[in-house]
Amino acid sequence: MPSSLALQRDIFAANRATGHIALSVAAAGGVPRRKRVHEAGSLRVRFPNVAAEPLEAVIVNTGGGMTGGDRFAIEIALESGASLIAGTAAAEKVYRSDGSDAEMNVTLGVGEGARLAWLPQETILFDRARLSRRIDVDLADGASLLMAEAVVFGRSAMGEAMNQGFFSDRWRVRRGGKLIYADTARLDGAIAAKLSESAAAAGGVAIANVLLVPGTEDQLAAVRALGETSSNSFLGEVGISAWNGIALVRLCAKDGAALRHDLIAILTALGAQVPRLWLS
Repeated sequence: MPSSLALQRDIFAANRATGHIALSVAAAGGVPRRKRVHEAGSLRVRFPNVAAEPLEAVIVNTGGGMTGGDRFAIEIALESGASLIAGTAAAEKVYRSDGSDAEMNVTLGVGEGARLAWLPQETILFDRARLSRRIDVDLADGASLLMAEAVVFGRSAMGEAMNQGFFSDRWRVRRGGKLIYADTARLDGAIAAKLSESAAAAGGVAIANVLLVPGTEDQLAAVRALGETSSNSFLGEVGISAWNGIALVRLCAKDGAALRHDLIAILTALGAQVPRLWLS
């Protein structure tokens, strides 16, 4: 007969949330159209402007958040010539864990001449949350990608800090089957103390990356100009790089509101269409 502790663990494991979305988009007569939509578990995808170009997909987590042991996966595939803006209906919240990681796996495939903007709202990590996220992107030659991901460690506006926890974020981008970008971030243990260090975030609790492929110095000129104005349009710190056909913007801010302000300014400067739900 199992012990009460083992029984509690079994019950907990059986009640963990799962979710899966598989979406493919094709270009029919030059207009992007949904080709296949699969939904399972607590993840849903909605299309508020099906007649527009590019098509917009909004992902909804009906469970209201994630916690330890939850498993979510999102797969998006764009066929040749298709275009899509994909985002989330709200910020994703990751709550306290009993020790297991919440897992989010994102797989993005972009065909020849296709354009994908992956622009979810921020992920908010609560104290003692544990999140392992993996993002894998496969670009065909001639494909275009704009990807922005933001993470907020605690809700400072509510007086909440992420003192302890775990966060692992792994990005891999391939073009024509060749690895062109790899980035891994990992924070474990006393996260608030680590972020307070000047060599880390100097007290900032909100970070983001914006990746543009292909990306050039010319495309980043407007972003650089924002930081060089006398009023300085950025509320946080922004670092900008371009190399080998890739452009990257890294952001760090004191809180989620400042980070969102800077993200919207950068995406606008890049000529991107900011999802309407970001502005509501």
